[in-house]
Amino acid sequence: MLLAIPVPAEADASMYWRRRFRGAADQVWSVRAFAAHLLADFEALDDVLLVLDELAVNALRHTRSGQAGGHFTIEIRRDVAGVTVHVIDEGGPGEPRVGDIVELAESGRGLLTVDALATAWSWKGDSRGRTLRATFAERA
Repeated sequence: MLLAIPVPAEADASMYWRRRFRGAADQVWSVRAFAAHLLADFEALDDVLLVLDELAVNALRHTRSGQAGGHFTIEIRRDVAGVTVHVIDEGGPGEPRVGDIVELAESGRGLLTVDALATAWSWKGDSRGRTLRATFAERA
C-alpha cells in the first residue's frame, strides 16, 4: 500500500511552466487557457490574462513570430511573491515601447495596458529575439 504524506510547502518554493505556441492568431486563446488553468486561484488572474493577451498579440504583429513558420514561447513562474510571465518572440524591427494615446485609434495601447496592470515590466533582446517580462505581486 502506498501512502501519501503531506509535506508543507517551502516559503521560497516556486512553480515554473513553459510552452511553445505556433505563431498564429488562434494561439492567443490557447495562451490564455494555458495560464488560466495554471493560475486559477491567483487573485490578479484577470490582469495576468489580459497582459499575456497583449504581449502575445504584439509578438504576432510586430515580430517574426507572426510570420509563416513562426512561434513564440510563454513562461510562467509562481512563487510566494506573485507571478512572473515571459513572452519570448523571434525578434523583428523596432523596439517595444509605450506609445502615445491617439484618440479613436484601434491599436497601439498594448504596452500601456501592460504598464497599467503589471506591478513591473521590462524587455531585453534585439532584432533576433526578445523577451518581454511582466510581474504581478501577490495581493495581501
